[in-house]
Amino acid sequence: MNTKKAVQEFLGRKHLAVVGVSRSGKDFSNLAYRELKRKGYRLVPVNPHADSLEGERCYHRLTEIADKPEGALVLTGSSQTESVVRDAVQAGIRHLWIQQGSDSAAALELARKEGLSVVSGDCILMFAEPVASFHRFHRWIWKLLGRLPK
Repeated sequence: MNTKKAVQEFLGRKHLAVVGVSRSGKDFSNLAYRELKRKGYRLVPVNPHADSLEGERCYHRLTEIADKPEGALVLTGSSQTESVVRDAVQAGIRHLWIQQGSDSAAALELARKEGLSVVSGDCILMFAEPVASFHRFHRWIWKLLGRLPK
């Protein structure tokens, strides 16, 4: 289960890699990328099949980024996430947010074994301030239901 402390620690890091930004420009990953950029985060897109995304140089793997990000938001398919966790370990990235739907038992076990700080199974846009529109409403519902990290 995620903790409020882990969520706050991740969101306090302003230089993040975003792994799995879509080439289509129309995926949730693109929405999350744009929203976080608007909120003042310095983002580095990562996609093994693109050289540029969202107007920025795109890296194929976390291990290629010279200016090491403080954390990584993982928006890949769950079958790819364990590999991303391995790359994070190799790159020295110790803080991960594995977006809901991207997590896998193997990836979470590897992250735990490596001592990484991980938030998983929650939508980052419900927590990255300022929270707007649907995500604000969703967070309010979760608060009523007692499902927010404590």
